[in-house]
Amino acid sequence: MKFIEMNGATLEAIIESDELHGTDLSSVGVTSESIVRVNEQGDIEIRRSHKWSVIGGLLGGFEGRVKRITGFDWV
Repeated sequence: MKFIEMNGATLEAIIESDELHGTDLSSVGVTSESIVRVNEQGDIEIRRSHKWSVIGGLLGGFEGRVKRITGFDWV
């Protein structure tokens, strides 16, 4: 599976109003320094100490936003 990794601050910039919100992110442990990743299906995962945990997802049209804001492509 391919992902684009970013920090929590970048994820906050990508999320739209009908998706997760800042309070949702903080409740699952995402801070501006957290390491997170998004896969091609829009699933968002956070890096925990020993594993990745799914914390939510992005809705349609997210691919362009993710690539534009991060400057990265799927790896």
